Amino acid sequence: MGSGLLFLGVVLGAFGAHGLEQVLEDNKRAETWETAVLYHLVHGLALLVMGLFPTPPRGVCISFIAGTLLFSGSLYVLSLTNITKLGIVTPFGGMAFLAGWGILVFRAGALVKR
Repeated sequence: MGSGLLFLGVVLGAFGAHGLEQVLEDNKRAETWETAVLYHLVHGLALLVMGLFPTPPRGVCISFIAGTLLFSGSLYVLSLTNITKLGIVTPFGGMAFLAGWGILVFRAGALVKR
């Protein structure tokens, strides 16, 4: 799953830089697109690392996928359409990211105590 997410993040990053530059410039959303790609790639990489765990933490994986869909996805659509009301979805993606990282912090603390 992580490699697929990373692949898509690279595609969207390149597409934003080379195929959508006029739309993003017209909408004044190039920076928004870049933020979406950054978070998309970071959490794709995190999912890839989760795959190295003997038992990947399911809640973390679900949180990172949901966060990417909600956070990055809403920013991608916002960048293309300039419909600012989509910004209401973005914080839910951020909360999903935080939930995933929180689960990891909790699990790491539990492992240290052993």
